[in-house]
Amino acid sequence: MVKKLILFSLLFATLVLVSCSKYQKLLKSSDNEIKYSKAIEFYDKGDYYHAQQLFDQILVFFRGTEKAEKISYFNAYCYYKQRDYILAGYYFNNFSGNYPTSQYVEECAFMSAYCSYLDSPVSTLDQTNTIAAISAMQLFINQYPNSQRVEQCNQIIDELRAKLEKKAFSLAMLYYRMDDYKAAIISLNNLLKEYPDTKEREKVLYSILDAKYKYAVNSVSEKRRERIQNALEAYNTIHSEFPAGKYSDQSLAIQKNLQKEIK
Repeated sequence: MVKKLILFSLLFATLVLVSCSKYQKLLKSSDNEIKYSKAIEFYDKGDYYHAQQLFDQILVFFRGTEKAEKISYFNAYCYYKQRDYILAGYYFNNFSGNYPTSQYVEECAFMSAYCSYLDSPVSTLDQTNTIAAISAMQLFINQYPNSQRVEQCNQIIDELRAKLEKKAFSLAMLYYRMDDYKAAIISLNNLLKEYPDTKEREKVLYSILDAKYKYAVNSVSEKRRERIQNALEAYNTIHSEFPAGKYSDQSLAIQKNLQKEIK
């Protein structure tokens, strides 16, 4: 049994070496027609790595021919299938620019934006790529307003905006927990301006009230009264929107303390 296993391993290794040797010869070959047909063959088999290497080699040679469009299209998908979304997005975008009359131009324009979406990081990281992905999706909608993909684009934009909202909320609450009340108030108010329909609206309004209250009572005497008044206005806001909400008791307690401070 052990001998058979060893024999099988040796045979497999030999086949791999022979296969690699043949592929290396193919890469060094000057016959671009054979490279083209083998690249398509690799692609159809799902061997995107070897297909991509060949497509990269022959793309310049076939530029200006009918095959160039097909090579560019498959090459972009090779990177996409290998989850290299940065390069895939680059090549999909190039395709749209180089072949504006192609039957695949809309698809590649969408795929370029979709790769930006896939490259968007989790909400705890820097969201520069998320903002770029939203812009890319919106650009596609503007270019192809009647596309069947518009609905999917809008769903993706909503998902990406939710990620930005989560990031903004987390940052604002971090300031709040750190007792940096001035930064918390600014960040929380900006959050409401950018995302007025946030699901965390009540919590945000209460946090603004509490931050303004603590900011006021810890202020120097000449600024205390003005900041107390600002805090009372924050109370009126949350009370008018959520009179019997989750934070109504805490809000009322703060309001009473603020009234005492004024007196």
